[in-house]
Amino acid sequence: MLKKIFKAVIHYFYKLDKGLFLAVCGLSGFSVLLMYALVNNGITTKDDRMYKVQLLCLCIGAVIALIMSALDYHWFTKLWFLYAPAALGFTLLTFTSLGYQPVEGVDDKAWIDLGFITVQPSEILKIAFIMTFAIHLDKVKEKLNHFLNVILLCIHGAVPTLIVVLQGDDGTAVVFLVIFACMIFAAGLSWKYIIPVLAALPFGIWFLWEKILLPHQKLRFEVLFAEDPINDPMYADIYYQQYWGKLALGSGQIFGKGLNAEKYVSVPEVQNDFIFTFVGQCFGFIGCVGLIAVLAYVCLKIVADSRIAKDELGKNICVGVFAMIFIHCILNIGMVLAVMPVIGVPLPFVSQGGSSMVSMFISVGLVMSVYAHSEKNYRVFYDYEA
Repeated sequence: MLKKIFKAVIHYFYKLDKGLFLAVCGLSGFSVLLMYALVNNGITTKDDRMYKVQLLCLCIGAVIALIMSALDYHWFTKLWFLYAPAALGFTLLTFTSLGYQPVEGVDDKAWIDLGFITVQPSEILKIAFIMTFAIHLDKVKEKLNHFLNVILLCIHGAVPTLIVVLQGDDGTAVVFLVIFACMIFAAGLSWKYIIPVLAALPFGIWFLWEKILLPHQKLRFEVLFAEDPINDPMYADIYYQQYWGKLALGSGQIFGKGLNAEKYVSVPEVQNDFIFTFVGQCFGFIGCVGLIAVLAYVCLKIVADSRIAKDELGKNICVGVFAMIFIHCILNIGMVLAVMPVIGVPLPFVSQGGSSMVSMFISVGLVMSVYAHSEKNYRVFYDYEA
């Protein structure tokens, strides 16, 4: 019996996607280090629980990912009728008295205050959407390009997107749209649908700008093209965070100031969406390039895993997770560099936030499950004597 268990454990680690797991654990460990430095240097107004919570969520997420990699991802998809309604209902609670705005003056009310902890339900909804949309695409794969199926897939993608739009969470809405677009394109959507959409895109952008976006939302885009926004009364307030973020990022120069410098440039909410600026201050240009390289490795590894998936369902899951992590990185770093508007998207595995940390690990756990079960007849726990 012990011999069988030992062989099962050895075989489990053999099939484990060690490169991906170590990369995300390294990013998360780096995040804990940054949170500790922020608290230790008195840069953030958060108490010392910030890095402790981050470390706890790292441990919880890592354990969940390891367990998920041992289980066949088909088992998770069969439970969609449990987690999909739960994630949707949990997200809708943000429209009740439980809804919470962690930062005064922000547009979105996308958190739930449970008294002892605050949770962002949309992080759970992202995972549920990737899973259910992967199932949907797999079910219609032979007839994907039938008009009715395309319409139903679009409705599937529109539901979570519209919910987070109503929350005021524009950043998460963009994430859902990118996940939807990447997954349906990778599944084989015909160009007869793609070309008309691309042709109508300019009109769609015009309509969005003229009829949908509110004045303050337009300012977030206009400020990117202003000549001297920090000294312009129209843009100064909205550009304030990006202005100090760029100063902080550049202050680290090539090698950075280290984690215990005498003085740091203060950036509002640096532990969240602008954590990349603190990386620049502490580790300089070299540190920023290194962080981007690890994030790029994670994204490319997920793409590689999608190519060896044993079926379309596994491929769809990997594509969805890739799209989510990739667009988070692009939007977050783009905000810091002031080439994209500030829309409140965290840097995966690095920004402060327990909900984001655990949800990212769960997503990676799904990819690891696809990788581990890429062989046609493979099961982690099987009879080794057979």
